[in-house]
Amino acid sequence: MEEKKLDLNSIIGFVLIFVILLYVMYTNQPTPEELKKEQTTEQKAVEDKVNNDPKGAVVAEVPAVVSDSLALVQAQSKLGAFAYSSVTAKEGETILENDVLRLTIANKGGYITEATVKGFERIKKGSGELVQIIKDNNAQLDIELQTLDNKLLHTKDLVFEPTLTEADGNQILSLKLKTSETSYLEYSYVLKPKEYMLDFTVRTQGLSGVLNSSKSLQMNWNMETYRNEKSVSSENRYTELIYEFDGGKDDYLGQSKSDEEEVSNVTYVAFKQHFFSSILLTDTPFEKVQLKSENLVQDQTVDTLKTKRFAAQFPLAFKGGEVNYNMNWYYGPSDYKILNSYDRNLDEVISLGWGLFGWINKYLFIPVFGFLSGLISNGLAIVFFTIIVRLLMSPGTYKSYLSQAKMKIIRPEMAELNEKFKKDPMKKQQETMKLYSKAGVNPMAGCIPALLQIPVFYALFQLFPSAIALRQTGFLWADDLSSYDSILELPFSIPFYGNHISLFPILASVAIFFYMKMTTGDQVMSQPQQEGMPDMASIMKMMIYISPIMMLLFFNSYASGLSLYYFISNLITIGIMFVIKNYIIDENKLHAQIEENKKQPKKKGKFQKKMQELMEEAERQQKLKNNK
Repeated sequence: MEEKKLDLNSIIGFVLIFVILLYVMYTNQPTPEELKKEQTTEQKAVEDKVNNDPKGAVVAEVPAVVSDSLALVQAQSKLGAFAYSSVTAKEGETILENDVLRLTIANKGGYITEATVKGFERIKKGSGELVQIIKDNNAQLDIELQTLDNKLLHTKDLVFEPTLTEADGNQILSLKLKTSETSYLEYSYVLKPKEYMLDFTVRTQGLSGVLNSSKSLQMNWNMETYRNEKSVSSENRYTELIYEFDGGKDDYLGQSKSDEEEVSNVTYVAFKQHFFSSILLTDTPFEKVQLKSENLVQDQTVDTLKTKRFAAQFPLAFKGGEVNYNMNWYYGPSDYKILNSYDRNLDEVISLGWGLFGWINKYLFIPVFGFLSGLISNGLAIVFFTIIVRLLMSPGTYKSYLSQAKMKIIRPEMAELNEKFKKDPMKKQQETMKLYSKAGVNPMAGCIPALLQIPVFYALFQLFPSAIALRQTGFLWADDLSSYDSILELPFSIPFYGNHISLFPILASVAIFFYMKMTTGDQVMSQPQQEGMPDMASIMKMMIYISPIMMLLFFNSYASGLSLYYFISNLITIGIMFVIKNYIIDENKLHAQIEENKKQPKKKGKFQKKMQELMEEAERQQKLKNNK
């Protein structure tokens, strides 16, 4: 077979084809103008993608052909300098945990998304479901960032870079929203062992050329409070927004209705959920705070999920071109002992009553009850606490009954005076006062002990529903002394009563009926009817029946621990009255003493002299008027 040879014509042909290919490739290259146009088109596509992102974040969807620096430049069209963090940071979460608290902090927004209080169960003991003050995005922290180019950004939409460290047993989480490696907005959380309180700092570094420092940053804290207790009505009643201002004053809003307020120089704001609280404290008082509370419970007989919606807006002022606020968060039980231990006036979060009532609770009842509950169960502690209180007040009970007995003895003489001077009220009043003076009877002696019981009644009325020690504590048939002791659930709701029947309020109502029947009967008969004055005897007779009914209606949905106290208290008082009446006071001896007092000259005190002079002057004026 003949071998094929490469001739000159073939070589010339290949050379010509190669030259033509080079020419075509050279002529098809884009010009510098075309390259610039292509780059602009590609950049525009990235920018449109950023602007159309509903969350305002640039993530890893930027095409690989565009460099990181180009992505950052394009992201700045939406986020400004804070696009640096949006490119470098990633979404995720960090957990801070100690023996009493578990917190979850999200990178996006940098705020706490879950706060679980250990050792406390929700709704019912034994459920295994721990109380979560924050969950399912029911609370948010957001700072509005006003940039120099008039862009308004929200930290809740931006991604922070987390750094978790530990020092001296403290867990320290730093979350930075960066514009560069050396300029950023930082949230810092520090959780200490066995503490419900954590340190929280908000500060900026090197952002004077990015943010508009002529205006304060606006920090917004919002929360919808989850229901954690058995009784919706009771929990909602004590779920409220409490704040401290002007160096120690405190106030609240939204206890039973929606409300809003603007307050200056605020040092803490508490979102209280009856037995659990979220509190934000600051070392630097907030100049002007907007507070709002909205009631979410429309029907207290319906099993609802949330009770209140709280909102607070705080200004973070620039100083020296930067923001630096040292604050604290408290997530934990509304326990007087724990809150008072921080020495930040947080005990005011607990509803113990104002003025004298709060003083009685803080310095008398809480220490005594705390001591008893440390020795025995809380139910028995209430019983022994009631016995102590009633014994301390028994001298007043004795004086009250003694006054009633004296009034009963002089009742016939008072009836004679009423008949003799029924046409002369002024003279009748004068002679009645003389009779009181001669017999040594003080008609007010029976009222004073009753008045002294009012502070005790109101103080305990505030104490028991606020005592977290009673939460989910059982006694007899009651499974939770901080809530109602239902023995029967009704298929309907009775107005002012509820959809269940509680036993302790029934027992307390029966006891108060017999107590008032015993104490009010003689008092009614001994009170003379004054002409032109209301019939006090009829009013007091009505109160014998009205008081137990009011007790039954009002306390049916209230803390059963309080109803237990009033039941035991009235039983003890009935017993004390029985002993006084039958074994201490002898009415025959008392009658003889009164007769002896009448025979002896009675020295009048200054008050009695003044009263007699006034009455005589009034009588003289009346006679002059009649003569004219």
